[in-house]
Formats: sequence, C-alpha cells, structure tokens
Amino acid sequence: MNTIEQEALPTRRRRRRYTEEFKARVVAACQVTGVSVAAVSMEHRLNANLLRRWLDQAEGRLPKRLSGRPAEAESARLPAFVPVAVGAKEVASTEIRVEVRRGNQSIMVSWPISEAAQCATWLREWLR
Repeated sequence: MNTIEQEALPTRRRRRRYTEEFKARVVAACQVTGVSVAAVSMEHRLNANLLRRWLDQAEGRLPKRLSGRPAEAESARLPAFVPVAVGAKEVASTEIRVEVRRGNQSIMVSWPISEAAQCATWLREWLR
C-alpha cells in the first residue's frame, strides 16, 4: 500500500546560460580593487570557479568558448587522426638481442629469431 499521496520525481536541473553583457558586468565587478571574487559570486548566485574561469577568459589566459556550442562541437572541428609519415627502415633482423642491466653489471644476449619461443622460455627462467 502506498501511503504517499503523490510521489514527486526529482526534476532535472537545467544548465543556466548567461549573456555576454552579464558576464562582462560581473567580471568588471571583480576587477575593482579590494573586491573579493567569492563575494561577487555569492552576490550574483554564481559558482566561484565559474566566475574565475570567466576572469581567466577575459584576461586572455583561457580561450573563449563559442557561445551556444557545447565543448563536443568545438572538438569535432579538430581532426580525430592526423597521419604522420614515418621513415620506416625495413631491417630484416635475423636475431633477437636482449640487454639486461642490474646495478653496474649488464649482460647482452643474441638469439636466432627462428628460435623466439626458446628465447622467451630462457628469459622467463632467467628472470625468476
């Protein structure tokens, strides 16, 4: 049995949007000598971190986002993959070379590539 008359579902919070004029006015209020950013943010019911971001954008320390576009749309303009030509040297090596250093000692082992499985077994046992 449900004893609650009407169960209120939580409404989804919507992101607030601010005009450029409002942002400029609040940033100007922060730039007055002796005024606290926290006090201005509380006065305008803003998060202090948001206001600090606006200050950084106004002073050129951060790029301004395009108004009305989410961050995903901005990143969509950048290419996802940039191919890079690498001068690949095709060296047909006939051996596996392993160099192991411990302290001031080192050991270099060369093993035929045709016996790679045996090399792996030997190395596994040696490193135990």
